[in-house]
Amino acid sequence: MHHFHQLFAQLGLPNHPEDIQRFITLHSAMAEGMRLPDAPYWTASQAAFLRESLTQDSDWSDMVDQLSLALRLAPVAEGAP
Repeated sequence: MHHFHQLFAQLGLPNHPEDIQRFITLHSAMAEGMRLPDAPYWTASQAAFLRESLTQDSDWSDMVDQLSLALRLAPVAEGAP
């Protein structure tokens, strides 16, 4: 069982609560039909990790699903694309 901040660390992203909230707010404009690994803000290795976590139903898959949900439910940041 992993924690949300550990997923951010695994992705090489800052993982303090403020950093996580900032990331979610900044990227909350993710297209409704877009799969999380296909979002344009991931590096190739981050996208591969996310895709692999979901397709192989790894022990990270719950946290990846939680991140996807958080991005879709967060209010869109003003000025976000």
